[in-house]
Amino acid sequence: MTGELILFFVLALIAVTTAVGMLVSKNAVYAALYLVLNFATVAIFYLMLGSPFIALSQVTVYGGAIMVLFLFVIMLLGAENIQAEITLQKAWPAIVLTVALLGLMIWMAATQVPVVGLSAESTLADAAPQPLAFSLFSTYLLPFEITSFLLLVAMIGAIVLTKQDKKGSGK
Repeated sequence: MTGELILFFVLALIAVTTAVGMLVSKNAVYAALYLVLNFATVAIFYLMLGSPFIALSQVTVYGGAIMVLFLFVIMLLGAENIQAEITLQKAWPAIVLTVALLGLMIWMAATQVPVVGLSAESTLADAAPQPLAFSLFSTYLLPFEITSFLLLVAMIGAIVLTKQDKKGSGK
């Protein structure tokens, strides 16, 4: 085993552990901190692939700005003390959908089904800032804007749900 392969397996273990920790954490602040560690691990994966710009973007945008925003919302609304009441019966549709999508992705990877937008001649040079920015703001502008709008709606929805939970608990 080479050192790079050992590093990959260690980082993969850390990434999976922090993802599971984020999902099972009862405290929202701890879940957010697990997510920060997961983002840092993914950034190291990008460095191993020879893409320092995407790694730096991962740390700066997700590990920095987005997580500071999440932690600010969590602390401001007091969501770290709200206990979620999710039963297994309510979660079944999401579990089935997630397992089905994961199975589909594994099948596509195993049978090497081509994914739309990716080609065999794609290289890590495509991850340079100028071609990436040009592609993002020309070819993929609509999906980029839809994603930003969905993130905004999700944040507003989380604030509204948290405010309703706080009103109902007598705080």
